[in-house]
Parts: sequence; structure tokens; C-alpha cells
Amino acid sequence: MKAFIINKYTKGALQLADVPDPVVGNNDVLIEVYSAGVNLLDSKIKKGEFKLMLPYKLPMILGHDVAGIITKVGKNVVKFKVGDEVYSRPADYHVGTFAEYIAVNEKDVAFKPKNISMNEAASIPLVALTAWQALVERADLKKGQKVFIQAGSGGVGTVAIQLAKHLGAQVATTASNKSFELLKNLGADVLIDYKTHDFEHVLKGYDVVVNSQDQKTLEKSLNVLKPGGKLISISGPPTPEFAKELGLPWYIKMIIALISFSTRSKAQKKQVKFSFLFMRADGNQLQQITNLVEAQVIKPVVDKVFAFEQTNEALEYVESGRAKGKVLIQVKSEKL
Repeated sequence: MKAFIINKYTKGALQLADVPDPVVGNNDVLIEVYSAGVNLLDSKIKKGEFKLMLPYKLPMILGHDVAGIITKVGKNVVKFKVGDEVYSRPADYHVGTFAEYIAVNEKDVAFKPKNISMNEAASIPLVALTAWQALVERADLKKGQKVFIQAGSGGVGTVAIQLAKHLGAQVATTASNKSFELLKNLGADVLIDYKTHDFEHVLKGYDVVVNSQDQKTLEKSLNVLKPGGKLISISGPPTPEFAKELGLPWYIKMIIALISFSTRSKAQKKQVKFSFLFMRADGNQLQQITNLVEAQVIKPVVDKVFAFEQTNEALEYVESGRAKGKVLIQVKSEKL
């Protein structure tokens, strides 16, 4: 099959190559890829930014979101059958959706929402699972609470705003003025133009912040939270708890503890709970997200769709930071 691979960590382009078809394990389903989502995570892995935490064996196929049709099932698979339309965020070490086929463990797969296209479906898994794990699992966000979701027009932001509104929260976000109408329609209550206003002078007494920006923004976020508030960062720095969850070697745990020491100390002084979230694959959570999409509680926000041959251009576009919502690669056209 054809796939986009890296042979070594690089800032350069992915290589289009002929690679062996995936091996389908007893608990796997083989998905013919119709559409794949492109995420900043793909770029970071390509450049080697996660090699300490996620030491992938190279060469590897990139890609963390897929929507497609099952063409084969392993002998222990019970939930799915050949012909099912599904979507997934494959587990770490099993990614590779920039390809014509991918084998995924059935526990990481969910039925695709019936009311949206393959391209729209592929825009959802990674960002919606991130939003779910931040707001439902980690924050336990309740009706009437106030949440600040940074970079509202990004992939995670567009879904997190909709999910937070569904949970009954008041939502503040940052974006450029030209994205305000989109974000109002998604449910944002407080819109801050990051080019003209500093959010830490506008927001006060918040229950939860979802941080997706740099270290400076992370530290400013501590000032908008009330005592007992939760600062959940999806962009780092990683924490000792995260290192323990991954079962990393002791010396990497030490490095991670040092990297996050300053942030953890500042959070403690402000009586704020700081945690780092690196989302994980979860088919059961994704199935609950399917229900929300079919109920039109969550609507996908797609910026651009590229052809499979344009995978490098799609990744460059994501790296540019200009995307509003998600960027997709269409590997195969849907039959209408």
C-alpha cells in the first residue's frame, strides 16, 4: 500500500512510499482509510520533539485520526464487522493514518456518526477526545462553572467550546477578531482578541483553564483561576504524574520533574491544581462523542481538505497556525 513515512526525525518532508499492508492482529480491525486528520502532534513527532516520551521505531507512518470502512476483522473482534463505517484515534505506537489502510485495536474504534461525511468524521477523534478528557475526566466541569479555553478557533478549541457549553459552563476564549462570529456560533460567551487585549486583565475567578499555548501563557493563566481552580495544559510541560503513567525510565522521570518544577511550584502557591494532559485513545469515549455529534451537540469544524498526494502541504498548513478548525487529507472518495 502507499503511505507517507519518515525514515528519521526531520524538519523536512514526509516520503511517499510503498510499504507492506498492515498485519491484522486477533483484536484488530483493518480500516480502509477514506480520510485522515492532520494534527500539530504529527509535526512534533516528525521533528523528534516527543522522542524522550514516545520513542517510536523508525521508519514510521504518521497520522493520528482516521475515518473509513472495515475490510477485515481479527478472530477475537466482537463489536465490528466488515463493511462498518468507523472512526478512530489509534493508540500511541499504533498510529499511521497517512496511508491507504491501517490496523487498529477494536477498543480504540467507534462507529462513525451517521449524519456527517468521512472528512468531517476524521476531523473529530483526537481533538474531541482531548476536549473530553480535559473537561469531563480531568476538570469534572459542572453547570454554572467558568472555563477559559485558549485558542478557540483551533482544532481542540472548536470542539472544547461546544462540549463545555453542553456541560452548562460559561466559556471564555481567545482568538483573532475575524474568528469571533464562528466562535459565538459555537457557544463562546466571552471573546478576547489576543492581538489587542491581554486575557489575564479581562478574566478573573475562573474554575478551569485549558492551556494550549506557550509557557508564558501558561503562567499568566494561573492568575485568572480562583483558589482550588484547575489548570489543565495540553501543550506542556509534562509532569511527574504523566511520566509515572507512561512508565518512563527513572532518568526521564527526573528530567520531566525538573522541566515542570517551576510551573508546579507557582500553581501550588496560588492553590491551583496543575496537570498535563496527553490524550489517549479510547473507543468508548469516542462512541459517546458519536452520540453528541448525531444529536448535533458537537458539529465538526473543517478548514481545508487536501488530496492524499498533498499530505506534505496539509502538514505545512497546520504548522502555519492559520487553520480554523481541522485540516484533512482525503485518501479515498466516498460513494454518494
